[in-house]
Amino acid sequence: MRRGRFLPVLAAAGLAAMTIAPSASPQRSDQGRSMTVTRGGIVAAESPLAAQAGAQALARGGSAVDAAIAANAVMGVVSPMMNGIGGDLFAMVYDAKSGRRFGMNASGWAPRGLTPEFLHAHGFDKMPQRGIHAVTVPGTVDGWAKLHEKFGRRPLEEDLSAAIRIAEEGAPVTEWVAQYWEGSAQALSGDPAAQKLYLPGGRAPHVGEVFSNPDLAASLRAIAKRGREAFYHGPIAEKILATEAHFGGTMAADDLAEWSAEWVEPISTSYRGWTVYEMPPNGQGIAALIMLNIAENFPLAAMGHNSADALHVLIEAKKLAYADMLHYVADPRFAKVPVAGLLAKEYAKKRAAQIDLAKANCDVSAGAPAAGDTTFLVAVDREGNEVSLIQSNYDLFGSGIVAEGAGFVLQNRGALFSLDAQSPNLLTGRKRPLHTIIPAQMEKGSLRIAFGIMGGWNQAQAHAQFVANVVDFGLNIQAALEAPRFTKPSFGGCDVNVESRIPPEVRAALEARGHQLAVTTPYAAAMGGGQVVLRDYATSVNYGASDPRKDGAAIPEPVQP
Repeated sequence: MRRGRFLPVLAAAGLAAMTIAPSASPQRSDQGRSMTVTRGGIVAAESPLAAQAGAQALARGGSAVDAAIAANAVMGVVSPMMNGIGGDLFAMVYDAKSGRRFGMNASGWAPRGLTPEFLHAHGFDKMPQRGIHAVTVPGTVDGWAKLHEKFGRRPLEEDLSAAIRIAEEGAPVTEWVAQYWEGSAQALSGDPAAQKLYLPGGRAPHVGEVFSNPDLAASLRAIAKRGREAFYHGPIAEKILATEAHFGGTMAADDLAEWSAEWVEPISTSYRGWTVYEMPPNGQGIAALIMLNIAENFPLAAMGHNSADALHVLIEAKKLAYADMLHYVADPRFAKVPVAGLLAKEYAKKRAAQIDLAKANCDVSAGAPAAGDTTFLVAVDREGNEVSLIQSNYDLFGSGIVAEGAGFVLQNRGALFSLDAQSPNLLTGRKRPLHTIIPAQMEKGSLRIAFGIMGGWNQAQAHAQFVANVVDFGLNIQAALEAPRFTKPSFGGCDVNVESRIPPEVRAALEARGHQLAVTTPYAAAMGGGQVVLRDYATSVNYGASDPRKDGAAIPEPVQP
């Protein structure tokens, strides 16, 4: 979903009790949860059932990737509006043995026949936000397959076993999921098959009611046996194509069969001695790095955590970074994205000089650099391999269209294309859209943190706030997740949402500078929910954290007798 679309993300984190590090500092008096601390692996996900499935995969001898796939698959069952095999996936893997970091871009492309000309001919002057013409090729299953082939230790059938069982037998609906389900039921109004599957009895399930999905169990069982072939060539592909044809879509068999996820090199920047990693374009992760580069020009620690000065700097940095991201970022196979120029420290200094510490800027434009619903989860195993994984349908219930008989909704990621001929993100067949979902990692010395925070365009700005909480303000990973956040959902103007836990005097000071505040609930869904793992490789201790803005938990690997 736009304000909550992320796949469970699994991350590994370890830090010895005596190590002096902000990410593992003692619990604060205002901290609602404690960190999970263990020498075994940890899986943190938005559902305790998903985190448990991942932890069990670790206990069976699986790797962090096995655990991430297991948790992700369960998330698609228990939180179907957010994510599932009809959506896309990004992952970042730290391989402890080689010391290398790998990125997986499993974002699907537009069908060859989905072009501006086609849409104009069918009466569209803007990119459809729902329905069959917003559907792009789902990338998750091929992402699983390539991750598993490179880093998996246990059979894929075993990784998917918990999700299959839960889909068959059903699981009770949780509090957060019930809210999302009720609030997004209207999105299913255009497809009787979607209503039949997701609105049993004609309504969204309530808290505690058991929801099962035998069709999804069958699809997962086929994937467990045949891998990607079952999805992109076999019976599931046939169901997707039949649904496309029924609604007048353009997706053809070769659009599915010829698409492939790809390994990519993460991009990074330094921030006050830490190195922070994000995925390269076509994702928005570069915006988080630009924000941090701009913020590095200001003494945030001296300003004080969540002070008016510090928040003002971060909000203004967000506007500048997002203006650049929206102007430049697209599928690099179709557009030249000046990554090096956008991440240059000198460019950040020029952008930082545009921030007036006394006044909000309500009209920010892109700079000129030198040329050059979702679920999130993290996992770490006892060897120190870490995975940050995020997966999404984009909006809640994506396109609102179910691949009939397959048990999942098709994503609406194509909504992020543009029909503006001057946009680098112009809709083109076989092109990937500008993407919101981003996994991340950061490191300093022996410390490695895998983290992510879901929520559409909230994600990059939430990443930057998390990093600042750890690096500038010395919060441990749980406190850094829980801390009050802001989010600016729009690209223009001076509007910004802040949680009510930001003190009234700070809010008043921000409004005096021209920020137009909307105050949310204390732990607002609009701020996204995050998951974090941290490992100290000097002591082989792992730490986990889970955001109270979600139902989830950081579950340790069970101790074997």
